Amino acid sequence: MNGKEQVAADQPKKQMTILQASFIGVGAMVGAGIFALLSAAGAVAGSAVWLSFLIAGAICAMQGYSFAKLGSRYPTAGGMLTYLAKGFGEGHITGIVSWLFYMTGAIVAAMVATSFGGYASAVVADDDRGWAIVFAVGLVVVMTLLNIVGSTAVARVQSLIVKVVLAILSLFAIVTIMYWDPALLNPAGYPSLREIVSSVALTFFAFLGFGVITFTAKDLPRPGRQLPRAIYLAVAIATTIYVAVSLGVFGTLTPDQVVEYGTTALAEAAKPTLGQAGYVLMVITALFSTAGAVNASLYPAAGMTRHLAAAGQFPPAFGRQIGRRAPVGLVVMALITIFMVVALDLNSIASLGGAVALLIFSSITAAHFRTYRETHASLVVLVVALVATAGTLVVFAMTTLVDEPMTAIAFVVILAAALLLDLIWKGVRDRGSPRSAPRDQPGSA
Repeated sequence: MNGKEQVAADQPKKQMTILQASFIGVGAMVGAGIFALLSAAGAVAGSAVWLSFLIAGAICAMQGYSFAKLGSRYPTAGGMLTYLAKGFGEGHITGIVSWLFYMTGAIVAAMVATSFGGYASAVVADDDRGWAIVFAVGLVVVMTLLNIVGSTAVARVQSLIVKVVLAILSLFAIVTIMYWDPALLNPAGYPSLREIVSSVALTFFAFLGFGVITFTAKDLPRPGRQLPRAIYLAVAIATTIYVAVSLGVFGTLTPDQVVEYGTTALAEAAKPTLGQAGYVLMVITALFSTAGAVNASLYPAAGMTRHLAAAGQFPPAFGRQIGRRAPVGLVVMALITIFMVVALDLNSIASLGGAVALLIFSSITAAHFRTYRETHASLVVLVVALVATAGTLVVFAMTTLVDEPMTAIAFVVILAAALLLDLIWKGVRDRGSPRSAPRDQPGSA
């Protein structure tokens, strides 16, 4: 594919607004994670979870600064994987991380779809496992079809979903904060600073979806100006919601109660003021949140794989379409997602997506050091962003992976799979290259 064809492939009709692009990221962030994270973070940070979310949001903002500078300079359908290639070239590092990102997208989509199936079956089928799988698979199919229709449809549906979720969570936060018990949030009862910082390794996972926004550059009329704004807006919205919700929950329930209630902690915190209606509202929120997160997880697949196929990182088939409509990369990701929903116990590797995402983010920030003069980014901010992100991964490995052997094994397996896929494809690609190609051609190795 020549340069003009590449530009055409990366720049279809530009019809997305800043708010719609931002909502793609908010939908990916404010998913089912907030329901599970409050309990897990509360076990570590107690009633100071709101502070943990605030710190995690600050780290995310620094990472967002790096992505915004890169996206403003290199706005393509390849999103943050393009940023990686600009720093490290089109070699094995970029290829391995690209496969990692693609597989992680399917894993996260499967995990969130499974959560959707669980909530839906609890409402209509008394927690029946079979129906939970049916609902989860059905959601993946619907969201895949939505993405096939096009980015405009994705943006509109995602905007609706996010508006509903934000409205309900905002109502929840306002009502619970109005009637909270300030004594429950007394700093005198907070754990040590070390424990609060350790909990950031958990709360940071609630922000990992913001990287999806980088793939909206192909749909923005002026990506150089609009993409950074969309990223900052998404991080600000997510941070505000997380801090407000955690203040409402821990201002109503004790940390022990939050841990005991687990994923239903939000519903329990709403009961004193909203009664049974609070429980219903939280179930609706969970359904909308998980639906939006699956939609956002699938969204990058089409443009990303088309870009990577054109760059030679993925097989050419990933850049094609089925029936001149359905992108192969999107369909393959959907099929992998459905397989994992049906065949795997995703609860045993629930932290895998977050661990791999932290590794990917750290890699992209490291690549930014090679291009920061072109992007006009602050070297100091990049150093702090890398230390914060890589440090979160280290803390996570020392605290969570040690206690979750299945997640640790899955982490090693997915790394090995990405390495093998890159080596195998590059070997096949290079053997099929014309023998007459100049050996000193840049990027030919």
